[in-house]
Amino acid sequence: MLHGRDIVRGQAIAAELGPRARFLPGDLADGGVPRNLVDHTVAAFDKLDAVVNNAAWVVRSDVYSTDAALFDKVMSVNVRAPLLLVQAALPNLKKTRGCVLNIGSMNAYTGESNLLAYSVSKGALMTLSRNLADALCYDFVRVNHFNVGWVLTPNEYEYKRKDGLPPDWPDNIPAQYAPTGRIMAPEEIASAAVYWLSDESRPISGSVVDLEQYPFVGRNPTKRGE
Repeated sequence: MLHGRDIVRGQAIAAELGPRARFLPGDLADGGVPRNLVDHTVAAFDKLDAVVNNAAWVVRSDVYSTDAALFDKVMSVNVRAPLLLVQAALPNLKKTRGCVLNIGSMNAYTGESNLLAYSVSKGALMTLSRNLADALCYDFVRVNHFNVGWVLTPNEYEYKRKDGLPPDWPDNIPAQYAPTGRIMAPEEIASAAVYWLSDESRPISGSVVDLEQYPFVGRNPTKRGE
């Protein structure tokens, strides 16, 4: 699923980080890729302290366009691959008393009508996180989960342009979606991830953390007249 520009971007990021980073491209829909990633990581750094499952296939689909092949591929990338990565990493995580952070989405709770398969996969990922946290707690392996709201990534910008929004759409977000006047930046999610991956968050496990400018569940904005 990687495009040429993604590989170039990944190589550039790894080069910028220097010897602390490696870039290994692979299609997570391939069941053999997760173990390959773990094996290369341990070979390069001699140990494994944490797994962050951030990769996902964000694809537009609704109840009419979600066929079996699309649904299966979304689930293989967004749910099966995180499970296989944890399975492959588990022997090393037990040695280091490491942790897992799964990056989900606010769509796990219901989702947008044009993100059916994606939303279902994020609901499954949230359940996977909670299940693994319970299963692995006696091995001292922590599992926590983010449900992330609207973030201005390069891909999100392009998706919204294809949805018909103007080039300057990030500068004109309605207050209902961004009370602070802007949507979140990837760096803000990364900063939160650092805490949940660090020993400062120990011994907490099994937490589902919603990251947005307003509460997801039960939100019902006041209906006001003009």
